[in-house]
Amino acid sequence: MKGILHASIRGANMFKSDSFTRRAPPAVWRYGLAIVSVAMALGITLSLEPYTTLRTPFLYAAILITTWFGGIGPGLLAVTLATLALGYYFDPPIRRTLAAEAVDAPFILSFSLLALLITWVSAKRKGVEKAHKQAHDELEAKVRERTSDLQRANEELRIEIAERKQAEEAVRQAQAELAHVTRVMTMGELATSIAHEVNQPLAAVVTNGNACLRWLAGEAPNLDEAREAARRIVRDGKRAGEVIARTRALLKKTGSEKERLDLNEAIREVVALAQGEVRRNRVALHLELAGDLPPVLGDRVQLQQVVLNLIMNGIEAMSAVEDRPRALVLRTQSGEINQVRVTVQDSGIGLDPQSIERIFEAFYTTKRVGMGMGLSISRSIVENHGGRLWAVPHDGPGVTFEFALPVEAAGAT
Repeated sequence: MKGILHASIRGANMFKSDSFTRRAPPAVWRYGLAIVSVAMALGITLSLEPYTTLRTPFLYAAILITTWFGGIGPGLLAVTLATLALGYYFDPPIRRTLAAEAVDAPFILSFSLLALLITWVSAKRKGVEKAHKQAHDELEAKVRERTSDLQRANEELRIEIAERKQAEEAVRQAQAELAHVTRVMTMGELATSIAHEVNQPLAAVVTNGNACLRWLAGEAPNLDEAREAARRIVRDGKRAGEVIARTRALLKKTGSEKERLDLNEAIREVVALAQGEVRRNRVALHLELAGDLPPVLGDRVQLQQVVLNLIMNGIEAMSAVEDRPRALVLRTQSGEINQVRVTVQDSGIGLDPQSIERIFEAFYTTKRVGMGMGLSISRSIVENHGGRLWAVPHDGPGVTFEFALPVEAAGAT
């Protein structure tokens, strides 16, 4: 008995060694596992025979281990070997014989059936765990693949967003440059009127200066008249300075520097700058500015450029009108909720429906001369302020341009 036990242990050690598993084919070590495990279980059971009457637990364990690690084939081999070993070594009354009369048939049959059940359950459980592990591995692989795809997509999206931001910034800079060029061209068209607006107060300054000198040069200087002439000099000097300051403001380069803005005040400054052109073209300009107009958040120079462009377009549209008054109405009012609306209405030649659809396109113009950029740039400026600009044709003569801007939000800076 001791010899059998020692042989089983040595066989098990040999089977577990790395050198054996490397040399033996997979089928050999799986079926070898059945032989070694049953031999070890038999050896242990024989060694414990003097102390216990239990003969099957270690054999069941050998069958279970063989089926779990070796599969259904080696498990069935282990069942066969264990059954033969049980009948040969432990079946009374005649031991170590395979004679039919020596076999306890019910005991052996029950052992065999339970061993087969253990084999089947173990194989099924192993198959389920193997399928679960395979599904888990496949899921992990898919998750890793999907995660990698998402990371690549996120990186591509990040690069695309960065490129789009750069492109948008380049477009904004180009629009700002183009808007500045358009302002300079508009001011060039107004050069004669601006010079007239500056020359008037400067001529008045010279006249009042001479008068002041005369009042002071008499034998009895008239200080009251001289003082009044000096006040007029100061007034006219400020007037000329304001014209120059407004001109410089519209000519300077500017980004989108938004601030809290009184739109009525900004419009009055533009109107003052365009008064010379209004008078020269015999236009009656009517201001209808709402007194309760809420402030907007915007770039003063850019919005003044929009208003000035609409005024100049209205004046030019009426330049050929001789049979009716040349009336230009500039109106502000509270529009829809949280909006203010600016309206510029002329009594000129009007626009046909085809032109209404295209006048805001770049390089499209209905003028005899012009680049066709003014209205396109004006619409871009208004839209960059969160508003919109559109044209409304009249049933009769003239056309109305309107733009709406959002009111400054409470607490905005």
